[in-house]
Amino acid sequence: MAYTSSTLAPLRHATYRTIWIASIASNFGGLIQAVGAAWMMTVITSSGDMVALVQTSTALPIMLFSLISGALADSFDRRRVMLTAQFFMLAVSALLSVCAYFGWLSPWLLLFFTFLIGCGTALNNPSWQASVGDMVPRADLPDAVTLNSVGFNITRSVGPALGGVIVAAAGAAAAFAVNTLSYFALIFALIRWKPAFPVATLPRESLGSAIFAGLRYISMSPNLQKVMLRGLIFGISASSVLALLPIVALELVVGGPLTYGLMLGSFGIGAIGGAVLNARLRERLSSETIVRLSFAGFALSATIAAMSPIAALTCAGLVISGACWVLALSLFNTIVQLSTPRWVVGRALSLYQTVTFGGIAGGSWLWGLAADRFGVANALLISAVVMLFGIVVGLRFSMPAFESLNLDPLNRFTEPALSLDITPRSGPIVIQVDYEIADDDLPEFLMLMGERRRIRIRDGARNWALMRDLEKPGCWTETYHTPTWVEYIRHNQRRTQSDAENTDRLRALHKGDTTPAVHRLIERLAIPPNDDVFYKAPIDLHH
Repeated sequence: MAYTSSTLAPLRHATYRTIWIASIASNFGGLIQAVGAAWMMTVITSSGDMVALVQTSTALPIMLFSLISGALADSFDRRRVMLTAQFFMLAVSALLSVCAYFGWLSPWLLLFFTFLIGCGTALNNPSWQASVGDMVPRADLPDAVTLNSVGFNITRSVGPALGGVIVAAAGAAAAFAVNTLSYFALIFALIRWKPAFPVATLPRESLGSAIFAGLRYISMSPNLQKVMLRGLIFGISASSVLALLPIVALELVVGGPLTYGLMLGSFGIGAIGGAVLNARLRERLSSETIVRLSFAGFALSATIAAMSPIAALTCAGLVISGACWVLALSLFNTIVQLSTPRWVVGRALSLYQTVTFGGIAGGSWLWGLAADRFGVANALLISAVVMLFGIVVGLRFSMPAFESLNLDPLNRFTEPALSLDITPRSGPIVIQVDYEIADDDLPEFLMLMGERRRIRIRDGARNWALMRDLEKPGCWTETYHTPTWVEYIRHNQRRTQSDAENTDRLRALHKGDTTPAVHRLIERLAIPPNDDVFYKAPIDLHH
């Protein structure tokens, strides 16, 4: 199998290479477990809804808990977060193996175990994806994201077929046991990794504040919002193929667990092909074109799966959908990472996963219901129409260009010396910045201030306002609040190199001999104390 040199570039870094190889071993086990769980559900129940819920139970925790996991990834040692997740999944998988071996599994208990494994995945994924930027230089980040997809889909091309063989030969309990053993390689690699994270100079944000900061950042980032909208639609529509594939193997092509494994393997082969072509396609096609092709290819694959009674033809269609799957999702992931600074990348990735896997979880359940009501073939055809709708949405919400901003810290801010003795939690803090602007420069100034507002609020400012002096119309004051002094420091440390242009252009428009004056104020409410005369009971003049 030949890859382009750029695709393999991240493997030059020993830490990334070791953990990538260990992740392949873990992914093998995960896919074997998925085959065992999906096929066992077809054995213990005939409900298409319950079969589709196997995928939902794995994806739902990622939707529910990824945002919390992203905040943990940005606030704590990511290596320790990943180790916690791996040990948790190891324990759950071992218990699942025991229950399957002794025949204790019911449909709902099986869903419960797959849900717990999904919880471990939700905890692990934001830290793992955010850690890629800690293991490789920024220039290698797009190729590292693609290589992650290559690694996963190498296992996807072989793991499901191997899982089908294991289930057919030894039963689902054996598949679950193999998955249990697969965690040890990654745990060992993570224990050996000794990352050199920068020393924190500020106290850690509370979990609630960290989550709110991540949501605020994304709410002020239009490009990230477009990625998440398209990821949601892709997740909802594309989930039909994988969610209904066990029923396709059982009913439409009249096969068994080996057939199902071969179909998943075909999907994985296509995904590897998509990963290999990824870099070349990015050079020749726009991001929007790649996403539209991915939606169209998935629609074609779903149509073939719905109408084909021949396993070989269905597998050929699954090769197409596998390529489209990795092209779309790796593109979404890369744009999120390159559009987000390191301090919030875990939360941005987690929200992207929440949206996308929420679409997968909801879509899997939806297509399961549709299969029960209309038949699996009709459900797949309906999903193909939804995929075509995803192309139409791109006419209004097109993907941003695939580009890399310099999101390294700007490091221009120096904490000022204060005359008042305050603590890090003192506040609220009010900031005022004074500008002198010529009338001819007003259009450009107001345009830059619109961008300034977005940057300020994105990085944690509140109550931003721009005011003009009525007596001196050339004087403008920008004002905003932060809850505490430490939040003011944090706000300034979040400024990136890509924000410098806005700051420099505003300073160039300022007519004063010095830089714009900055006033840092602490707010105090003018409320009298309880023993003030205004709070005393009135005197009764009749006594």
